[in-house]
Amino acid sequence: MSFVSVAFFVFFALVLLTQLVLRSSRARQVALLAASYVFYGWWDWRFCFLMLFLTAVAYCTALGLEKRPGRKGLLALGIVVPLGTLFVFKYMNFFLESFCALFHIAQPGALRVILPVGISFYTFQSMSYTIDVWRGKVAVSHDPLRFALYIAFFPQLVAGPIVKASEFLPQLEQERRPTRAGVAEGLNIFFWGMLKKAVLADQLSVFVDVVYAAPAAFSSGTVALAVLGYALQIYFDFSGYSDMAIGCARCLGYDLPKNFDLPYISANVSEFWKRWHISLSSWLMQYLYIPLGGNRRGRARTYVNLMLTMLLGGLWHGAGVNFILWGALHGAALCVHKLWHARHPEPARSAAGRALSEAATFCFVCLCWVFFRAQSLGQALAVLRKLFVWSGGVQHMYTWAIAAPVLLALATLWCAVFCRDSDGVIHGELPAFRLGTFAGTLGFALLVGFALILMYTGANPFIYFQF
Repeated sequence: MSFVSVAFFVFFALVLLTQLVLRSSRARQVALLAASYVFYGWWDWRFCFLMLFLTAVAYCTALGLEKRPGRKGLLALGIVVPLGTLFVFKYMNFFLESFCALFHIAQPGALRVILPVGISFYTFQSMSYTIDVWRGKVAVSHDPLRFALYIAFFPQLVAGPIVKASEFLPQLEQERRPTRAGVAEGLNIFFWGMLKKAVLADQLSVFVDVVYAAPAAFSSGTVALAVLGYALQIYFDFSGYSDMAIGCARCLGYDLPKNFDLPYISANVSEFWKRWHISLSSWLMQYLYIPLGGNRRGRARTYVNLMLTMLLGGLWHGAGVNFILWGALHGAALCVHKLWHARHPEPARSAAGRALSEAATFCFVCLCWVFFRAQSLGQALAVLRKLFVWSGGVQHMYTWAIAAPVLLALATLWCAVFCRDSDGVIHGELPAFRLGTFAGTLGFALLVGFALILMYTGANPFIYFQF
């Protein structure tokens, strides 16, 4: 069930009511685990067994590592099983199609594998737990209920943030329950996320889908607007989901990490990956880049490690040439930035210099999104051809594609003025109205009203559900 649906509102109201009524912490966790499996099984109940299987593998592997520390075979089991499962469900179709295309044979329809929603996220969580137990960074969980809830916690189950065991398991050992302040703050965060997704992202998708379906038919200006529109769409869509997940968790008494921090004001690609999909970039850093050697084995090896990390990060999003190219472009940009930074340590920049760096980084990210969005390499090249070989065609200046950058610029300006840390660095915020005041209550009512009135009513699932 989608966060933006009547079914979810009814479901969440019942879950929240249950958490308020139950007095025992254990009973609340049992109810929350049951609700999480109901939530996941809403798409296809059969995949609940898959998630339960991966949960059992990680739980038992950690217990084995506690009794026999240092056993690499157990560590391999805790990594290979979820990775193998991810490979089968996510990449089998790609290899079957490639094999059939290579030998010019028809692909048997019965062999097509259905991708379970959110499998990339909960497999990464189970692997990170096993690795952290191996490293001695997190204590082994002896409570199967709490561990199962860590893996299946429904607000972040299907599209993140990817939550580490050290961030969530300690919360399950505490007395956590809904509070008036937590519910008020959570609802505020949730509806801001809903506004991003249901109003901005979904309205932009109408325009973006049409242009990407036939880029050659549109003028270069319209295609450029669609490229900008998708950059905004994926940001509003994914950060909106993250906000809604954080808001739901806050209502229930739990805290999830922030997943986005104004990524489009980044001055370089390295900074972009510290602000975009933070939970994934930190996961790749801790569990892939550093184990490969990081920057500890010389400059050449550092660049190789960066490229491998980003290539695998591209493959994590999907099996396809487009995703590989997207990852390769970001990996190459990270290598170039690291090389430049090593030879020219960045001096204090003027405001104009910072603005130029942000504009250049944003343009690069938008161009990379072309490969991410396009359904094929040919479609991506057709879009790029329109951008760099200016030509005519149907002109369509979509209103939402013009209004969305203005709204994002105003929100960023607000953060630039009111959300700076002690070093002057701008950070995003999760806005919340104070419902105890007339102005706060009025603002929240207007927020909910705008979200409900302006939301796109067509079926448009979250982009990251497919990953």
